[in-house]
Amino acid sequence: MHFLYNLGIRFYSIFILIASFFNPKAKEWIDGRKNFFKKLPELTNENVYWFHCASLGEFDQALPVINLLKEKDSSIFILVTFFSPSGYLHFHKRKHQADYVCYLPADTTKNARKFIAYFKPKKVFFVKYEFWANYIFEAKKNKAILFSLSSIFREKQHFFKPQGGFFRKILQQFDFFFVQDDYSKKLLLSIGIDQSIISGDTRYDRVIENKNQLEPNVILEDFLKGEKAFIIGSSWPEDEQIILPFVNSDQINQKVIIAPHDISEKHIDAISIELTVKHIRFTSLLKGTKITDEKVIIIDTIGHLTNAYNYGDIAYVGGGFSGSLHNILEPTVFGLPVIFGPKFSKFPEAQTFIDFGNGFSIHDSDSFLKTYLYIFQNYSAIQEKTFEIIQLNKGASLKIIYHLQENNFI
Repeated sequence: MHFLYNLGIRFYSIFILIASFFNPKAKEWIDGRKNFFKKLPELTNENVYWFHCASLGEFDQALPVINLLKEKDSSIFILVTFFSPSGYLHFHKRKHQADYVCYLPADTTKNARKFIAYFKPKKVFFVKYEFWANYIFEAKKNKAILFSLSSIFREKQHFFKPQGGFFRKILQQFDFFFVQDDYSKKLLLSIGIDQSIISGDTRYDRVIENKNQLEPNVILEDFLKGEKAFIIGSSWPEDEQIILPFVNSDQINQKVIIAPHDISEKHIDAISIELTVKHIRFTSLLKGTKITDEKVIIIDTIGHLTNAYNYGDIAYVGGGFSGSLHNILEPTVFGLPVIFGPKFSKFPEAQTFIDFGNGFSIHDSDSFLKTYLYIFQNYSAIQEKTFEIIQLNKGASLKIIYHLQENNFI
C-alpha cells in the first residue's frame, strides 16, 4: 500500500503540473515549490517546532497554540508549512510569531528525508486533518514527538475502513491527538488509539484574539454612519443567486457589506451587474471616492472581512452550497447570528450552532427570507446565545498547553 500511496503522490504532482498551464492556483502551487531546498534559511536553532497547515484556516487554529508556546519559551524556532497557496499567500496578514514559513514539498520519500534532515524538528504538529505519510514516518524515525492538533475524524475516512491498515499505521506514529469532539475520540478508540483528549477547537481562541486586536475601519464606519449592516461573507455564486435579489429589494432594509470569496475582476463585475441598488467598491473608497447614498459596499480586497463583522448584526457565511463552508466563528465572536447553506456536514461547529439556536441553515430563497425575518424578530435572545457559545468553547489552546506540560512533552 505504501507503494501505491507514493505512486498516487507522483500522479497528483503530474496532474498539478499539467493544470498549472491554465489554472493560476495550480501554477502557484508549482512555482512556490521550485528550487525549494536551495532557498532554505541558514538554521542555527536546534529547537524546531514544526506546524503543518493545509491552508489559512488551519493556520488560524495553530496560531493560539504557537503564541502560548512562544510565551513559555521564546527561544524555540517555529516552522510553519502550507499545502495550499491560499494559506501561504495570505499568512502574512495575520499577526504571528513564526520564524520561517514555506510550502511543504510534495510528500515523496526523497523530499521527506531531505526536509526532516535539514530542519530536524523536535516537535511536530499536524493541524486538523492533513496526514502526509512520508513526512510523518520520517519525522518519527528521527525521534520527533508528533501531535495532531484540533483534529476531527469522520467514519468514512480511510483510517476506519477494513482495508485502511496503511492509513491506520500513519495515525499510530502520533504521540498524542488533541481532538475537537467526542465522536473523533471514539473513532480513534475503535482502531486502538487511546492517546487523545477532547480539547475542542482552537479557532474559538483565535477569533477571540482577533476581536481583542481589532482596529477601527474608518471606511466602513464612514459608510455605515453608526448603523449595523447585513454582512455577506465569503460568498460564492450559489449564495449570491439566492441573496442578492433580496438585497435589491426592500425586504433587506439596511446597508449591506458583501465580501465575496472570489475577488477577481470578473466576479466583482458579475456582482455589480446583479445589483440594482446603489453600490460602491471598497477599493474605490481607498482611492478617495466619496460615499453618497450607497446601500451596498463590495469588499474587493483580501483581509478586511474579519474586521467587517464587527460592524454587522446578522451574517450570511458562504460556501454552504458547495460543501466548503467558510469560518462561521468569525462573525459569532462579535455576537452575530449566522446563516449558511445546507452542506455543512464536514463542519461540526455548524450543527453545534444550529442546536444552540444561533446558527441557521437555509436551502433556497424562501427559507433565507423566513430565517432573516425570524432572526430580526428574536434578535436579543439569539444574540445572547451567540455570545454564550463563544464563552462555552474558549480555552482549547490553554488545555493543550497544560496537557503538554503535565506530560513533559514540552
